[in-house]
Amino acid sequence: LRAAVAPPTPQTPVQGPPNNNTQSTPTNQTTQSQSEKPQPQHIECVVCGDKSSGKHYGQFTCEGCKSFFKRSVRRNLTYTCRANRNCPIDQHHRNQCQYCRLKKCLKVGMRREAVQRGRMPPTQPHHGQFALTNGDPLHCHSYLSGYISLLLRAEPYPTSRYGSQCMQPNNIMGIENICELAARMLFSAVEWARNIPFFPDLQITDQVALLRLTWSELFVLNAAQCSMPLHVAPLLAAAGLHASPMSADRVVAFMDHIRIFQEQVEKLKALHVDSAEYSCLKAIVLFTSDACGLSDVAHVESLQEKSQCALEEYVRSQYPNQPTRFGKLLLRLPSLRTVSSSVIEQLFFVNKEINK
Repeated sequence: LRAAVAPPTPQTPVQGPPNNNTQSTPTNQTTQSQSEKPQPQHIECVVCGDKSSGKHYGQFTCEGCKSFFKRSVRRNLTYTCRANRNCPIDQHHRNQCQYCRLKKCLKVGMRREAVQRGRMPPTQPHHGQFALTNGDPLHCHSYLSGYISLLLRAEPYPTSRYGSQCMQPNNIMGIENICELAARMLFSAVEWARNIPFFPDLQITDQVALLRLTWSELFVLNAAQCSMPLHVAPLLAAAGLHASPMSADRVVAFMDHIRIFQEQVEKLKALHVDSAEYSCLKAIVLFTSDACGLSDVAHVESLQEKSQCALEEYVRSQYPNQPTRFGKLLLRLPSLRTVSSSVIEQLFFVNKEINK
């Protein structure tokens, strides 16, 4: 192997007495000009400094920033910065603030109008495109019979598994039943992720990072899908707020979190989301490039785009009389993060007294 990759060793010419009058031969001049020929320069992404894969939307960018910009423009996404709107955007921090990343994309000259909003015709497979087991490229038109059916097949939680009482909105479940139901939904989210296409092929560290970031959003989607009853009194009891005296401000704040949870669930239920749509929404949530430390951000972004494409194709075919349905479904996803993961833990998974 070393011999195969090592450069050829130049033969040493027989040395004669030095001759100061010797002129360079054409061969020597050619060799010298070749050695002085400049090597191709490494072009960096103008946004994050990573290795550029070419010119995209007017500037040289990496695959990750290209996909991020395209997704942001096509979906007309609006981001917020949690800091001072001046976050560092480099290879290691580009996924930490979407607001500042998009701001830098525009600042360096990436053009919104260059993003084609129409669907591109199928082309030959390229880097970042994935194939099904039969070797066919995974284009949008193949999702209806393939990708969505695999997502549905991975669902371990049909509503029948949660019992009939879960589907009765006026039925007030006890504390133990609520916590048991929550545990099933959390376990089912992980079990579902392990069985959907492409996720098991990711590195273990990437799988952990994605689930760690998105488990609470998946939990809210599952709660809406099974019509989980969210009555305030048993939820407060499940959280242990009855165990010790608490200040009125603390109780009000906690009840506000419960209200936010209830609102997210009710808004999803109001859309009458079907099982296929829920599966696609969960895949879009799971395959997020916002997770820190991903080994292949472009890969994950591509999987998210494919999941979104599957949802769009499905909605267009199944709900042709609802042209705004696809947009309404996507608009529900950003607000899922308003439900704090710590609140979900306190409500359903922490059995301890709260002091003050």
